[in-house]
Amino acid sequence: MGFGSATMLETANTLSTSDHLSVISITLFVTLLCACIVIGHLLEENRWMNESITALVIGVSTGVVILLISGGQSSRLLVFSEDLFFIYLLPPIIFNAGFQVKKKQFFRNFSTIILFGALGTLISFIVISLGTAFYSIYSKWLCCAIAAFRNLDIGLAIGDYLAIGAIFAATDSVCTLQVLSQDETPLLYSLVFGEGVVNDATSVVLFNAVQNFDLSHINTAVALKL
Repeated sequence: MGFGSATMLETANTLSTSDHLSVISITLFVTLLCACIVIGHLLEENRWMNESITALVIGVSTGVVILLISGGQSSRLLVFSEDLFFIYLLPPIIFNAGFQVKKKQFFRNFSTIILFGALGTLISFIVISLGTAFYSIYSKWLCCAIAAFRNLDIGLAIGDYLAIGAIFAATDSVCTLQVLSQDETPLLYSLVFGEGVVNDATSVVLFNAVQNFDLSHINTAVALKL
């Protein structure tokens, strides 16, 4: 009875500590997000600094400070829940981008946007996944033949290759849109913006589908030979 009570108390303390760290992590994330929005808005007219660079500098600086405080070890404050991102943060970003796009230009070029955003993402996903898989198979021969490549054997499973393909197939069009002007080049801006929205949605669907696949009984070498 005493052992069971001690186990329950230890479990409760662990859950309490985990919840406390989650609250601190979310609070830190929201604070940094607000700081990025405010500072990015203040530097909107600056030639050398934009919102993306501001967010990057703030994120890197915060990560370095946390790692220095924690003694160079991995801090739990840097751990972020992927469910929180995919369920609560990413949908508002995509929906906001959908509301901001000009509807006439979007539907006028709908077929072109879908061609680049959906079909192009699928092609990139297949090429990257097959490329990493082929590299993994032939890297063993390469490592044996050339001593310089001996440490390049990544040794991942087929699900990891598909996940890598889904991640790298997602292109970021923010920097491109910073250069383009919606008033001067409306057609090009509409194509790039619409492709970015469709590309993000397609990549998220691909990544979630790959994560839910049961690929434990599939051999990468056999699958590629088929």
